[in-house]
Amino acid sequence: MPHAKRKSLKIFVKRAYEDATPEDGYRVLVDRLWPRGRSKEILALGQWARDLAPSAALRKWFGHTPTRWEAFQRRYRLELDAQEQQQRMRSLLADAKGQPITLVYGAKDEEHNQAIVLRDVLSHLSEE
Repeated sequence: MPHAKRKSLKIFVKRAYEDATPEDGYRVLVDRLWPRGRSKEILALGQWARDLAPSAALRKWFGHTPTRWEAFQRRYRLELDAQEQQQRMRSLLADAKGQPITLVYGAKDEEHNQAIVLRDVLSHLSEE
């Protein structure tokens, strides 16, 4: 008997300074620090997952320096491999209840930020 094809979960990334839209689904802030000048109402979050953000030491080391991007990704993935982080990610996926997830971040750099790494890790986890 063939397996039913699983519908893949949609996970988006969006800057905190972009307006929320209904298509965003379940919005999750994935920064340790609250984005400047943004209110709870404007961000329209389902949750603030600050513990899933990179450690303070890793965030400071990276400093959004593109030449450190590859090393940052490796180090952040190692942090996300920890048992408690795996549980937090599973909880986040469950909290979204199958709706699209938008990972909200405050960084100016749209190509080198933790939300991109976390999206990839969550996508893989949701397929397990």
